Amino acid sequence: MRNGFVRKALGYALAIAIIVAGWQLTALAVGNPVLPGPFDAFPMVGTYFGDLWPAFLISLYRVVAAMLIGTALAIPLGLLCGRSPRVDAVFAPVLYFIYPLPKVVLLPVLVVLMGLGDAPKIALIALTIFFQVLVTVRDAAKSVPEESVMSMRSLGAGRLDIYRHVIVPATLPELFTALRISSGTAVAILFFAESLAGSTGLGYFIVDAWALLAYPKMFAGIIAMAFLGIALYEIFELLERRMTRWRSAQARG
Repeated sequence: MRNGFVRKALGYALAIAIIVAGWQLTALAVGNPVLPGPFDAFPMVGTYFGDLWPAFLISLYRVVAAMLIGTALAIPLGLLCGRSPRVDAVFAPVLYFIYPLPKVVLLPVLVVLMGLGDAPKIALIALTIFFQVLVTVRDAAKSVPEESVMSMRSLGAGRLDIYRHVIVPATLPELFTALRISSGTAVAILFFAESLAGSTGLGYFIVDAWALLAYPKMFAGIIAMAFLGIALYEIFELLERRMTRWRSAQARG
């Protein structure tokens, strides 16, 4: 485990070095204040920390609340659709119709219905996460080998036991993959919602700095939002390692 942590830390250090070098070279080539170099932008995180930290906490709350709501609603329905052909026959046509729809187009409707507070932003992200997780869990539940289910039934297991010991563990890797991917989508939608329909959060911080032509300040907000996305990704990866330890055991076996 320690070696894995060291390798990951070295990988992140190398990635940051490459990004910073590429950023600096691009800034020198462009030669425009709109693209300050990393050594001008990073100190701005400390300079504007008093404004940046509250905005970060607001954005963190919104995206975490939305992902919890969307995931909690999607998992049971995805499992049910994946294992019940009758339920899937009802929901599949609706899913095929709504899933490709860009959910961001619903922001004006949500703002009219819920106002300019947290609710429309959380609802928009939760709606997007809901469908992404639902599709993933549904497909993962469908792909569980029937032999595994039948072997549990032969041992006298009931439906809840089969879900607990077979279906849910089999879908966890795909679920966490979907959550890691969705974390980036959630942060992108958060920026869109905060920049267009609100006066708080990192999205508003970035757009407000852009309107004032305060480009180093704007990049401080961008750095904070990037950190938010990375933190969410790493949290889901950590949870996956802890909740799917049997995969590591299988790999060693």
